[in-house]
Amino acid sequence: MIYKLLIVFLLSTFEIYAAIATALAFKFSPHVICTTTFIGGFVGVFLAAFLGDQIKAFISNLRKPKVQTQVKASAKEKIFKELWHKYGVFGVGFLGTFFLGGPAAIGVGYGFGVSGKQLLKWCLIAVTIRSVLFSYFFDFMVHIF
Repeated sequence: MIYKLLIVFLLSTFEIYAAIATALAFKFSPHVICTTTFIGGFVGVFLAAFLGDQIKAFISNLRKPKVQTQVKASAKEKIFKELWHKYGVFGVGFLGTFFLGGPAAIGVGYGFGVSGKQLLKWCLIAVTIRSVLFSYFFDFMVHIF
């Protein structure tokens, strides 16, 4: 049982959807799923937030220097920039956590230069809502079908 909880916890540190599906496959109750994904999500966000500078330095060491040429922005870059200008910190922190996951939203936010405190606040709110909402919703859906 402890290994199954640990698996769900580790999965929820970076992707809650996989964690909930795994927990449902393990036949956990929605309360256990909610608690485990909530704690795992918080740990994932805090790890990404507090290790963000080290991760950023590591990735920048791996990247090749960009050649200064005038290149058209890709479609994804345009979408991210448009969302950033439209929704700001809320879009990156809250909506990014729902669509990308907490650590990925932290990474995108650091890429846009968002302060860690604001980003952390919105990511933690989103992790809380997401873990409660999806745990009980997916358990309800499993019992319907």
